[in-house]
Amino acid sequence: MKKLALHWQILIGMALGVVFGVIMASFEQGKDLVQDWVKPFGTMFINALKLIAVPLILGSLIKGVSDLKDISKLSKMGGKTILTYVVTTVVAVTIGLVFVNLINPGNSITESTRQDLVSNYTESTQKYKDEAIKQQDKGPLQALEDLIPDNIIGASSENKNMLQVIFFAIFFGIGLILIPEEKSKVVKDFFDGFNDVILKMIDLIMLAAPIGVFALLAALVVESPSVDLFKALSWYALTVVLGLSSMIAFYILMVYIITRKKPTFFLRGISPAQLLAFSTSSSAATLPVTMERVNEHLGVEKEVASFVLPVGATVNMDGTSLYQAVAAVFIAQAFGMDLTLGTQLGIIVTATLASIGSAAVPGAGMVMLVIVLAQAGIPEAGLALIFAVDRPLDMCRTIVNVTGDAAVSMVIAKSERKLGEPEVMNWDDNYKH
Repeated sequence: MKKLALHWQILIGMALGVVFGVIMASFEQGKDLVQDWVKPFGTMFINALKLIAVPLILGSLIKGVSDLKDISKLSKMGGKTILTYVVTTVVAVTIGLVFVNLINPGNSITESTRQDLVSNYTESTQKYKDEAIKQQDKGPLQALEDLIPDNIIGASSENKNMLQVIFFAIFFGIGLILIPEEKSKVVKDFFDGFNDVILKMIDLIMLAAPIGVFALLAALVVESPSVDLFKALSWYALTVVLGLSSMIAFYILMVYIITRKKPTFFLRGISPAQLLAFSTSSSAATLPVTMERVNEHLGVEKEVASFVLPVGATVNMDGTSLYQAVAAVFIAQAFGMDLTLGTQLGIIVTATLASIGSAAVPGAGMVMLVIVLAQAGIPEAGLALIFAVDRPLDMCRTIVNVTGDAAVSMVIAKSERKLGEPEVMNWDDNYKH
């Protein structure tokens, strides 16, 4: 009997999780039962993916950089990667602003609904304000200062320190390039084997993906706010989703024009990573699967994928920046503010920079949104207006983040002549063992 493909298993798990969550939400003790006995399996699944994120980045980046054999190649690829990520982020923010100005979702918020939302989510909003104040209090060169860790073991203990891990891995890889090949060979062979082990661990973790996403979706449903609040925010959610969908269409077009790969090829290759991104709301947690899909199913050679994707998971947050643009204008509209063209151009710049500094973990976009609101002079209390639907939209924008990383990796691979045929032609064979 033919085994069901991985993406279908994940979709079935998600659907069953939603149905189970709806059923349990109708019982008095259903929410507690899901939180105590079902949600932990989803948490364990995310933790397992996060567990190998740092080892994967260390191993793959060190190997990828050292394989270049020439520092000039590294600087050339790094420059193209960062420039492409910045361009796609600007496109994302612009798309968000276009949609939010056309649809005007803030006009549907009534005064009573606004007051209800603010009162319900004031406590949660304050947490993000406090985090944003910490970010704003830092000096102008704090980002550069934070880039270099004083202890790589300490930096590796937190996924939010991914940029520090990337810096160390690139630095280590450069060191391998500069020493004689006979001395570096032992270290490179070690990281070759190390990467193979990590990839096999990914295969094993993905066997539990349908169960993990079932638990995550069931918990999300029973913990969701009331339906009345969702109705009041439906136009806002629709605006964000339309913007995110347009961004994915942009990626597909970009991949087709530059690499001549058909949309079906790209979407089939990356779909398991997209579904996982939707379930986990974390680019960092999805990174191991994204790297495996891009390398084995989209034909991007390892030396490109192992450099472009870890960098993208940290600095490329197109979905997050698009959402920040929509959310900022939506909140302004809800408070009856009329934003000038100059203010909205400022949002493009701030959202682009904020997305680079946004951690690849759930909810990080909320912290950076406070900075965007402050720059535009929009009341920070308006953060509470969007809190009710932030979680499901966070899941959607993570899909865009992951898709963008994959698309850029294909573009860079094409420019470096490192884009070939996929290693796995049947794109779910490696999960059938």
